[in-house]
Amino acid sequence: MNYWLMKSEPSTFGIADLAAMPGQSEHWDGIRNYQARNFMRDGMRLGDLAFFYHSNCPMPGIVGIVAIVREAYSDFTALDPESHYYDPKCTSDNNRWCMVDVKLQQIFSRTISLTELKPQDALADMLTLRKGNRLSITPVSPTEWAHILTMHR
Repeated sequence: MNYWLMKSEPSTFGIADLAAMPGQSEHWDGIRNYQARNFMRDGMRLGDLAFFYHSNCPMPGIVGIVAIVREAYSDFTALDPESHYYDPKCTSDNNRWCMVDVKLQQIFSRTISLTELKPQDALADMLTLRKGNRLSITPVSPTEWAHILTMHR
């Protein structure tokens, strides 16, 4: 099993939005960074778990856990001219962007804030916490995953 951290702005799509979806499941679309896309396309597998992270908000941080319930497939929002994520260079035969489906596993009783995560020695190598990192999808090591879970309890 692999572990991930997936960022979303709660004003666009937060964990409460996922909880309100039928089956508490939805596609994770709009990834327009090649490295994040590659993590999703090449690394995410059915059953992997990811921290749901609220970004660009008053208290950024981890707010819950989702499971990957469908592996990478073509991101149809790239083909829709009405979509905010439209990419005019994509065609149905050549769509460079993909998405996965996620299902809510748990909403945390509190946000594990970015300011709480940063000083943790056990998270010193965590990609999401590196200065300048702005990727919306990053891998999380099993050790980092376990440590963050202890912070939640």
